[in-house]
Amino acid sequence: MRSLLSCFLIFLLMTIFTEAGMNKEKAKSSETLYAGLRDRMVEEQIVARGVKDKRVIGAMRKVPRHKFIPEENREYAYEDEPVPIGYGQTISQPYIVALMTEYIGIKGNEKVLEIGTGSGYQAAVLAEIAREVYTVEIIEPLGRYAKKRLDEMGYKNIKVKIGDGYKGWKEYAPFDCIIVTAAPAEIPQALIEQLRVGGKMVIPVGKWFQDLVLVEKLDKGIKKRTVAPVRFVPMTGETQR
Repeated sequence: MRSLLSCFLIFLLMTIFTEAGMNKEKAKSSETLYAGLRDRMVEEQIVARGVKDKRVIGAMRKVPRHKFIPEENREYAYEDEPVPIGYGQTISQPYIVALMTEYIGIKGNEKVLEIGTGSGYQAAVLAEIAREVYTVEIIEPLGRYAKKRLDEMGYKNIKVKIGDGYKGWKEYAPFDCIIVTAAPAEIPQALIEQLRVGGKMVIPVGKWFQDLVLVEKLDKGIKKRTVAPVRFVPMTGETQR
C-alpha cells in the first residue's frame, strides 16, 4: 500500500511539474507573439504616420499594451483602434497615445500629470520617459485596478489618485506637462493654473465634435493650437455640472 501511495505521489508531482513547464513555455510563446505584434504596431501605426520622437517610439515598443486590456479583448491589443476596458471606458488608439505623448515634448526630467488613468497604459508610456507621473482616475475600480497593475509591473515613478481630474492634483503642482484623456466641454481652469510657465498640455475639447488642443503656458496667458479631430469619452464629475 505504501509503495502504491509513493508511486501515486511521484506521478502526481511529475504531472504538476510537467503542466507547470508547459504553461511556462506557453506564456513565453505568447509574449514572443505579442512582442512581434507590438513591433508591427509601432512601425505601421505610429512611425508610418509621422511620429518621430525616438523616446516615444521606444516607450511604445516597450510597454506591453495587451497587459492593460481585459483578457476577453486582448486579441485586439495591437490593432489600430480603442478597446473597451469596462465601465464604459476605453484604452486609447495606440497612435493617439503616441501622438499626445510626442506633443507634450517630454525629455526625461519632467513631472507629468495625467487626467484619466483608465487602464494605466498611457501612464506607463509616460513613465518610461518622464521622471514622475501623477495620474487621476474618477472611476474607483478602474483606478484601483490600474494602480495594482502598474505596481505589479514595477513602476516606481507613478502615483495614482482616485478623484475628479477636473480639479487636477494641486498638492503636486506645478507640472511640466499635462495629458488629459477624457473630453471636457472647455479647458478646466484648474489645469491651466497647475501647469508651470513654459509647460505644455494636450487635451481633447468638445462635446459631440472634439478637437485635440495643444496648450502652452506663457508668462502672460496661454497659447492654444488645434492639432487634430478626435473622439474621446466625455469627462465626468464637476465638469458636467
